[in-house]
Amino acid sequence: MTFSEKQTMGFQAEVKQLLQLMIHSLYSNKEIFLREMISNASDAADRLRYEALDQPEIYENDPDLKIIISYDKDKRTITISDNGIGMTKEEAIAHLGTIAKSGTKEFITRLTGDEQKDAALIGQFGVGFYSGFIVADKITVETRKAGTPATEAVRWESTGEGDFSVETIEKTRRGTDITLHLREGEDELLTNWRLKGIIRKYSDHIPIPIQMEQDIWDDETKSMKPGTELATVNQASALWSRSKSDVTDEQYKEFYKHVSHDFNDPLTWTHNRVEGRTEYTQLLYIPKHAPFDLWDRNKRGGIKLYVKRVFIMDDAEQLMPVYLRFVKGVIDSNDLPLNVSREILQESRDVKMIREGSTRRVLSMLEELANADEQEKKDQYAEFWDQFGQVLKEGIGEDAANKDRIAKLMRFSSTHNDTDIQNVSFDDYISRMKEGQDKIYYVTAENYAAAKNSPHLEIFRKKGVEVLLMTDRVDEWMLSFLDKFEDRELVSVAKGGLDLGTLEDEEEKKHFEETQTDYKDVVGKMKKVLENEAKDVRVTHRLTDSPSCLVVDEQDLSNNLQRMLKAAGQGAPDTKPILEINPDHPLVQSLKKEEARFDDWAHILFDQAMLAEGGIPADPAAYVKRINDLLLSK
Repeated sequence: MTFSEKQTMGFQAEVKQLLQLMIHSLYSNKEIFLREMISNASDAADRLRYEALDQPEIYENDPDLKIIISYDKDKRTITISDNGIGMTKEEAIAHLGTIAKSGTKEFITRLTGDEQKDAALIGQFGVGFYSGFIVADKITVETRKAGTPATEAVRWESTGEGDFSVETIEKTRRGTDITLHLREGEDELLTNWRLKGIIRKYSDHIPIPIQMEQDIWDDETKSMKPGTELATVNQASALWSRSKSDVTDEQYKEFYKHVSHDFNDPLTWTHNRVEGRTEYTQLLYIPKHAPFDLWDRNKRGGIKLYVKRVFIMDDAEQLMPVYLRFVKGVIDSNDLPLNVSREILQESRDVKMIREGSTRRVLSMLEELANADEQEKKDQYAEFWDQFGQVLKEGIGEDAANKDRIAKLMRFSSTHNDTDIQNVSFDDYISRMKEGQDKIYYVTAENYAAAKNSPHLEIFRKKGVEVLLMTDRVDEWMLSFLDKFEDRELVSVAKGGLDLGTLEDEEEKKHFEETQTDYKDVVGKMKKVLENEAKDVRVTHRLTDSPSCLVVDEQDLSNNLQRMLKAAGQGAPDTKPILEINPDHPLVQSLKKEEARFDDWAHILFDQAMLAEGGIPADPAAYVKRINDLLLSK
């Protein structure tokens, strides 16, 4: 029998950084290493059970899945063994030597050296295996993939410094044995009661038996030592299948950490058994913090699908809409076939009902927080919105059935509050509407400062009319699907002609009509000068302090959206803005008498209006030259 020689290979650069950061950031909570190892072993058992649906022979006459924890005081080792799916040599190299995930470099750059923040990020990235190096200065992994010969097993070994070795070995039992060679000072882990305590604290929810050898008394050493009889430490039943009254909050939280690989507690959760035409159990969580890859719309893995408590897949995107991709948890169906495929999931009426029911359940969870009287829950919703609000807004365009519910959950900044915190709902806005006001006014901008200082708000501030400040990148897209809230029209203050309806008195209307006539010649001359830049020039009554502003026609893309599309390298319609001038501003009034520099002033008013809303003049150098020339001419 021949085996391949031992090979030494270098860790991926990012793994080296992670190992050092993990040991530093997580040492204060070092016992989580065992939780992560057990969680990985449980996943390996789940995957074997799923593969065995089509290939029952890979059970190899060993159908009882379990995890065994053992320790050796003399050798100072702890071993975590499972009879799950196991790994080939190639898989061991790929899974244990590299981080094969998109966004790895972005993730690494976000690690700051702050222990608490780094611990949260490390957990979100799902690199639990490496947590073993918190307590071990060497890790040995012996593994054989189910269904492969005993002679094709592999031993992977590393001290966590910079490289690892792999070699082919013989292993009669399928699955994986991970042996942790403890660092100096970690001997307190080498007791039965200590390991059992960690297991019961963090892993009691694991649905397969976690077994340990019963301690026996050794007369020779006058101490307890591991015996040969195995006993199950955990409850070994699927947590979601238990009655809610039998599950503690602590157990719910630990199960969340198992399914999400997050080191933080969840924000909230819901556990329900749904009965009727379709029967299923849902245990769904909302995290406290957004993962680093939240904006990857192709990212899956939030919901684990089980059928009659048999694991099927952990990236069942058909069970939750994309805009709820931050939701974690388990859905266990009694009706789906055990050999369900992705194609069946896409076409199944049962799956459609599960998706719709689970979506409604998540929205109900959020509504409970958003509408609560208790300050604690209000604070939780504010925390949720800060982390996931932009993603939830995607649902306005993607989920017509729940559009109204999502709209009620949305929060914005507004001119009512002098802060960029998004805490104003549509209902809040409506409750403060002026008498006679029948529209919800908003402005979109690249950031809060640009929105707050937009010249388009001037007339609204004068009249005390609240305007929503929409500054998230998704807002422009979202608004294309949301033109009304209940029976009130949403109106951009930077689009079309301004119609304030009954908010404008007769005297103001009369003054506006007079100024239109009075400035007819000035407007005509400016149209000619700016014919290549502006679609139109007109007198406005939306300005009180600024000399000019830019608006677009009702059906055109906003200037902000056009800039966003161009910045992203995407094509935008070649449309021109409309220049509006304030007849009560001294600069505009001076144009009546201006002859020699009329053209320069017209261009300056246009370019200043562009700058005021966050844009850049088409010819910045020409703008600067005109300003300098006018300053020197005084």
